[in-house]
Amino acid sequence: MVTRDRLFTIIITVVIAFVAILALFPLFSLMISSLRPSSELMRNGITLSIPFKELNFNNYTYIFTESGNYWSWYMNSILISAASIILCLFFSSMVGYALAVYEFKGNRFIFILVLLILMVPFEILMLPLYQLMIELQMIDTYLAVILPMMVAPIAVFFFRQYASGLPKDLMESARMDGCTEYGIFFRIMAPLMLPSFAAMAILQGLSSWNNFLWPLVVLRSNTMFTLPVGLATLLTPYGNNYDILIAGSVMTILPVVILFLFFQRYFIEGLTVGGVKG
Repeated sequence: MVTRDRLFTIIITVVIAFVAILALFPLFSLMISSLRPSSELMRNGITLSIPFKELNFNNYTYIFTESGNYWSWYMNSILISAASIILCLFFSSMVGYALAVYEFKGNRFIFILVLLILMVPFEILMLPLYQLMIELQMIDTYLAVILPMMVAPIAVFFFRQYASGLPKDLMESARMDGCTEYGIFFRIMAPLMLPSFAAMAILQGLSSWNNFLWPLVVLRSNTMFTLPVGLATLLTPYGNNYDILIAGSVMTILPVVILFLFFQRYFIEGLTVGGVKG
């Protein structure tokens, strides 16, 4: 006999499985379309049907052998995303940690400013940031893309909430043992914050990897483009390479999946703990 709790669990599992299948349909359609020739793709569009006789790997062969700047775009995205993740985690964690554990004049005011910046759309900040990049002569460089993302307000808020729940007794014990404030953070507190680092690494990695607008504004040369900007150049008034665009888009999913698999152990814990502490 099925108990009420057992029945409820089965229903929830079925609903979640159904939602997961619906969420995977676009990815499935994208992968199938990446194996279809350009003529068939233009004739029928992106569909869920599988024309087995026409499927081939020609689009991927073209990417690997004759794609020109595609792999330059790929490496640009990897370098910019990796640098953005490392710098953002480093600086944002220190700011959030300081706001959480230290009492100083202006603490509340700075935290309120962080919350206010979260409410401001990036499009409003884009013009002054662009003017700053021009004055610093950083247009069409990696730094132009990376520097504005070094300290993310959402990351500062997240780390502040997470650090608020760390045991303060460890700090006092470390001070009594002669540890410096930097030593306390890097040797004691940072290891305790690993789940928050993992969660933010995934979120900031996705944000940087998929960032289109800002790189489009500050990058000029074709060899400096990131993947979102470079793939967009395949669509022109003179011809649309949808087959190569779709195949290239499928290839962009791999780093995101690898990033999630690498940090998934701490991802859920970091999100749940960081969301309720403070």
